[in-house]
Amino acid sequence: MSDPRINPSIFTRGAVDLGALRSAAPSPSRPATGTPAGPPSQPAGPGGTPGAAGGGGGGVAVIDVTETTLQSEVLERSLTTPVVLYFWAAGYEGGDQLSPVLERLAAEGAGAWVLARVDVQTSPRIAQMFRVQGIPMVYAVIGGQPVDAFSGVVPEAQLRQWIDAVLKAGGVAVQPAEDPRLSEADEALMVGDLDTAEQAYRKILAESPADSAAEAGLAQVSLARRVIGADPEAALAAAEADPDDVRAQLLAADVEVLGGNAEQAYARLVGLVRRTTGDDRETVRQHLVSLFTIAGPDDPAVASARRALASALF
Repeated sequence: MSDPRINPSIFTRGAVDLGALRSAAPSPSRPATGTPAGPPSQPAGPGGTPGAAGGGGGGVAVIDVTETTLQSEVLERSLTTPVVLYFWAAGYEGGDQLSPVLERLAAEGAGAWVLARVDVQTSPRIAQMFRVQGIPMVYAVIGGQPVDAFSGVVPEAQLRQWIDAVLKAGGVAVQPAEDPRLSEADEALMVGDLDTAEQAYRKILAESPADSAAEAGLAQVSLARRVIGADPEAALAAAEADPDDVRAQLLAADVEVLGGNAEQAYARLVGLVRRTTGDDRETVRQHLVSLFTIAGPDDPAVASARRALASALF
């Protein structure tokens, strides 16, 4: 398979007349001969499951395409979302292997691309338009234009690479694969196993010192430990009663972050930085930076609070 970002495909060499293809595609208001009028039905897909509704919802991952829906569901949809057009037919060798993999990858894509399935037995005209000579066959459609294709069954790893290239060609950022090390650490944190979570995050950082997700996880572990046994209402009341009590203010900020009031927590500690000196000021600064780490550097509230902290320090 080729990479649609850099290599010429059969389409860019003029193998398909897209203008003719569009004109040949029946209008939704004028179904092809033998197709009942009204909304098209959603037949069972190659995996034996009903096709997803073909409306314009961004969450659609798999749809079944007919001659009446080719224009709207493939050509027009591909103007905003890459479409992988999959030609199949019941009983043909290879379809049972490729279908479930494509459907699973489409579900994992969470709407970043759409798998459009075409049964060549019920929609032979679409197969003719795309000059399908054998099945299974897969096309990538971007911006209303087919950009690349392959036929037959390919390994999943190679298929993933091809889909990634399609997404990049369509201007879609490809999400990196989830790190199983982080998944295990996050799960431990979620169930309150702080020791296991800390060990897992530290191991990741030992192997990848710049891993921001592990840094954020480790900061969350520290936060969780600091608030063990704390009464949120009492903590906030104590901070209100003594604005210059460093320990009370730090705990109140932790409670606010856990309660979803991170901006209020940041403002509380920036104000405390302004009112303290020496070791107390450094303790507050480090605590605030730890809270920044949980949210991550791209959080707008963190960016604003960092500017406020710099002003308070200098």
